[in-house]
Amino acid sequence: MDTTKLFWLPEKASTFASNIDWVWTLYFWISVAFFVIIIGAIVVFVFKYLRRRPEQLATAQITHNTVLETTWTAIPLVIVMALFVIGMKGYWNMRVAPSNAMVVDVTGRKWVWSFDYPDQGISNDTLVVPVHQPVRLLMTSMDVLHSFSIPAFRAKADVIPGRYNSLWFEATKTGVFQVFCTQYCGTRHSYMWTAVKVVDPDTFNAWVAVASDPSRGKTPAEFGAILYTKKGCIACHQVDGTAGIGPTWKGIWGTMVPLEGGRSVLVDSAYVRKSMLDPGADIVKGFQNVMPTFEGVLSDKEISALTAYIISLK
Repeated sequence: MDTTKLFWLPEKASTFASNIDWVWTLYFWISVAFFVIIIGAIVVFVFKYLRRRPEQLATAQITHNTVLETTWTAIPLVIVMALFVIGMKGYWNMRVAPSNAMVVDVTGRKWVWSFDYPDQGISNDTLVVPVHQPVRLLMTSMDVLHSFSIPAFRAKADVIPGRYNSLWFEATKTGVFQVFCTQYCGTRHSYMWTAVKVVDPDTFNAWVAVASDPSRGKTPAEFGAILYTKKGCIACHQVDGTAGIGPTWKGIWGTMVPLEGGRSVLVDSAYVRKSMLDPGADIVKGFQNVMPTFEGVLSDKEISALTAYIISLK
């Protein structure tokens, strides 16, 4: 049975999908069966025991039926226990990654995902993986509770600040598959989505060779423009002169900006660096202190590139 077409499920693109879909279908039809039985019995009894004459008295209290009560207790119990065993086996299969799984560190922050490949020395805003390769995601959050979900892979896990959670998958086809945050995490929760790009092994190796040095062949400002999107700055800071969650970057270089508390500060390299590493120190007037720190996230080279990009936005 093709549940993707019948029940509007996402396309199947991982080794988990078929197993999960048949269990979902089983749960669905069991629910339909009990719905029909229970609602059908209610409708039958409503008409069978309808009071037909004004003088008709209510039936005397009926004592219990041991056989009936045992039956309607035992059958659901057996069904629930069977579903528990099926569900637990699937749960453990999805939580225990194979020993040859490629590890990717996933960090959630308002409102962007970042993916670090410790073995390849790569950081990226999109998850790129080879097809038919088990991949284990080690996930944490820098601020609030997020939830990482890839519907096409039937993979989902909460991403919790101060803790590490993990999931794994093995993609069965190449393509681009949507990633969502399924836990409300603030005003731009709906913007917190990215993608998994599944490619063949040769393409993945070629991508690793290029992504290991994303600044190669680019000016600092050009590299900064890439980081503006990859590091999630775009979620809060606009570059067209309009204010967002945070102040715009356009035209701010070299100006005096008013801060909460009555002070003003010159927008120079020192201020930009401090704002990235300690964003709560100098809050621009009219904005809230919601920006997470990028200490340990941005290297000195990346901070310099973002500064060069801000300078270019005249």
